[in-house]
Amino acid sequence: MKHFAHILLLVALFATVDRASAQITIDHVETHKEDVTFRDKLKSTNVESDYFSLARYRAERAAIRKERNFLEIGGGLQGAVASYNDSWIKVSGGDNSIALVANVFIHHTFTKNLFSIDTKFDAKFGYNRMKVETTNPDNGEVSSHGVWFKNQDEFAISVAPSFKMSKNWSYGTIVKFRTQFANGYVSRSQQTPTDRKSTFMAPGYLDLSLGITYTSPHPKFPIIVNLSPIAMSAIFVENYQIRRNVWDKKPGWQIYGLADAHSTSKYEGGSSIQIDFDRTFGKSEFLRYRTTFYSFFGWITDIGQKNRIANYSAYCAAMDRWKADGENPLTKPHLPIHPTIRWENTFNIKATKFLSTTFSFLLCYNRAQSTDMQTQMLLSVGLSYTFKSK
Repeated sequence: MKHFAHILLLVALFATVDRASAQITIDHVETHKEDVTFRDKLKSTNVESDYFSLARYRAERAAIRKERNFLEIGGGLQGAVASYNDSWIKVSGGDNSIALVANVFIHHTFTKNLFSIDTKFDAKFGYNRMKVETTNPDNGEVSSHGVWFKNQDEFAISVAPSFKMSKNWSYGTIVKFRTQFANGYVSRSQQTPTDRKSTFMAPGYLDLSLGITYTSPHPKFPIIVNLSPIAMSAIFVENYQIRRNVWDKKPGWQIYGLADAHSTSKYEGGSSIQIDFDRTFGKSEFLRYRTTFYSFFGWITDIGQKNRIANYSAYCAAMDRWKADGENPLTKPHLPIHPTIRWENTFNIKATKFLSTTFSFLLCYNRAQSTDMQTQMLLSVGLSYTFKSK
């Protein structure tokens, strides 16, 4: 009976499967062959392993420029005015006057590895106005009028490329050029073309030196010493009127050491030394002292000179005899070149950020121009401003 039940169950199962299979129908579908083209509408971008950031690149370049470059720009304007009315002048005397002095100082240093180049530009220009009395040669009348007369006029450019040999020593060159902006005259009352003593490039000075430089590592004693065994010094007087004008009983070409009135320049070879010092004092840097000492000795040019006369009085007497004998170039006497000296000193005292007092002192010695020392002093109070990149 048990086996019979199993057989009935199997028969019923097969009957159910047969009915289910009869209900499934598969339709015949015909397909058409077509070509399929794939199009990529997205722009391809190469992605590297290192990501590039323009902002980061600019920031890094700016940091490198700041590290390699140092820039300082300073300027000032000082002046003084004195004014009196006619009644005051009649009773107590006095003279209306105006004095103005402007100065600009630029210092830039570029450093890359062992190479550096130091550039300086320094310009000073000052004018004052005072009354002078002149006499009319025709009628003898005395007139008084205000006259402008410069009291300071010079600009100088210095370029010094160098390579480091060690921590404190380097070798390189120093090229310096200086001249003035405007005309200079004998005096306030003598301002005609025949009284002119100087103008642009008359004179102009060019100094070129090649040697080694020592830089002190101590911040409290920032001295720089340049020793140049090979150096050149040149002077240019491009204005013919100045070369033939006479003051101090000598023509201009002789005062500036030229060979004659038709010569426009003179070159000398020798050795030079330059000492620089620049330091500020106090936490607020209220005091700054800058000084430059430069000396040149033309010993190379002295070797090739003939008819040298060391004594200046004997040289002047020999020059008079030479002119009286017809100025033969073969017998012309020569004065040996003496060392030239130029010592510049500047003190800046800051009262506020924009107000300062400046005292400058300049000492020069040039045997070709004068046998005496030449000095210049200037004390001024006025506006000033200095910018430093770091």
